[in-house]
Amino acid sequence: MVRRNIGYRAALLGGCFLTLGAASAQHAAPPPVQPASADNRRCAALGAEAFGEQVEILSAAHVPASLARGAAGAAGVQPALPPHCRVEGVINERQGAGGKTYGIRFAISLPETWSGRFLLQGGGGLNGTVNPPTGPVAAADRPALARGFAVITSDSGHQGAVFDDSFLADQRAALDFAEAAVPTVAALGKRITQRYYGRPAAHSYMTGCSTGGREGMLASQRYPELFDGIIVGAPAMRSGDSNLAVEYTQVLFNQAAPKDEQGRPIMSQVLTDADRATILTGILKQCDALDGLEDGMVENVAGCGFQPRALQCTGDKQDGCLSPGQVTALEKGFAGPVDKAGYPIYAPMAFDTGVVAEPVGYLPTGESGPFGPPSSATTIDLDARIHAIRNTAWQRLTDTNYWTNLNTFLGRGGKMMFYHGVSDFWFSPFATLDYYQRAAEANGAAFTDASRFYMVPGMLHCGGGNSFDQFDMLSALVEWVEQGKAPAEVTARRSASPDQSRPLCPWPAYAAYTGGDPADASSFTCRVAEQQARR
Repeated sequence: MVRRNIGYRAALLGGCFLTLGAASAQHAAPPPVQPASADNRRCAALGAEAFGEQVEILSAAHVPASLARGAAGAAGVQPALPPHCRVEGVINERQGAGGKTYGIRFAISLPETWSGRFLLQGGGGLNGTVNPPTGPVAAADRPALARGFAVITSDSGHQGAVFDDSFLADQRAALDFAEAAVPTVAALGKRITQRYYGRPAAHSYMTGCSTGGREGMLASQRYPELFDGIIVGAPAMRSGDSNLAVEYTQVLFNQAAPKDEQGRPIMSQVLTDADRATILTGILKQCDALDGLEDGMVENVAGCGFQPRALQCTGDKQDGCLSPGQVTALEKGFAGPVDKAGYPIYAPMAFDTGVVAEPVGYLPTGESGPFGPPSSATTIDLDARIHAIRNTAWQRLTDTNYWTNLNTFLGRGGKMMFYHGVSDFWFSPFATLDYYQRAAEANGAAFTDASRFYMVPGMLHCGGGNSFDQFDMLSALVEWVEQGKAPAEVTARRSASPDQSRPLCPWPAYAAYTGGDPADASSFTCRVAEQQARR
């Protein structure tokens, strides 16, 4: 994801060429390789290997198996990992703009018992850090490394804090982040994997959320031979547009807020706790039962046509109802900004339970949140702003919402699975759905037969919220690519309560309650909404 253009600063949850071709999806995976006992020496020997003039291996060491640490649902939980060889290095290290050192730093994990599979792990934010190469995205509590994948990750060409954009001063670093790091790191990772195991990977995959989701999309669009299967989570595919939509919504609520003596919005009264409770209650009253169960979650996303007007006070503003200005802000803000010609600038946002979450819900709090202090602006020139965004070279390089011709990727048998939290406070799930539908229109059955899209009710950006945010799409993708078994529903669990489960259904289906224990996925079935709400 790209940092907001309106002054927000903060870290967010990480989500996280010589041979470009991936093996054909029709080839069966060979038996796992079980290295001999001399793993330490064999791993260390990689440090002396030559992988090209621009590649420097910084370390190569055998890592023993580790046990799982931390309770399920707790922060910092670490899954069990197998013994593996970890190699770290840098590609094209050099002195760049301002005399700063640049280069694509990477780390790859090579498990002792290899499944024959390779995975590129996507990044998060503006990258800048080499995250542990384990492949955790959409893998529930068993990351790709624990399944025998060789996994590589990188900082995409620069070092820095998650939203430090100073690297943009360097042309090569900017290009690496925007695009080039994906094929460069994937190709090197495949070479290292082949050198270590003595044979190439039978199948190649990529998983990522946010920036990692954007990277997965650009791989399918611009480097269609790289991967056999890709999982795209909440992609940061049009960050300038989404940033502008957030700012627009803040302005609308500022316009509706009580003003001080200088005519400025009183930020503490933009949305009070009582207002937020009113909105949540209203959403649940209108949409919760549409899935057959009143449980504080809106499963029937397509059928939810929430009407803010029903919450408007009939008289003076008081707790339990909203002012006319607040109702207008909800209607216009969630419909998405449009230019003077009426053309949509960004997709609508979803009326889901997490929009009132603090401090990371979509609705403004009037206080500092994870993105910094709020804007107190009461006006915005949408046409001027979107013109500037559309004509920024940076956005043209990073945006992945335009290209829909995927016939090379699909023609090779490539498969894609998309998912998006319905309560995502940064990127609208309907923006991802819009791309999915346009790709379906452009490619026809070749795309719809080889892709799936999943809404995750209640989930915030890449995880969290009142949701079932732990799910194993990786297994489903592998079965699809290697066995031709197309996925249907995917069982998801709560982070804090792993004993509770519910199905995630491929769009436009939703999890409909059929009776029984509401904490068990077997009590639900995937059903298509009889009438989809107008967006």
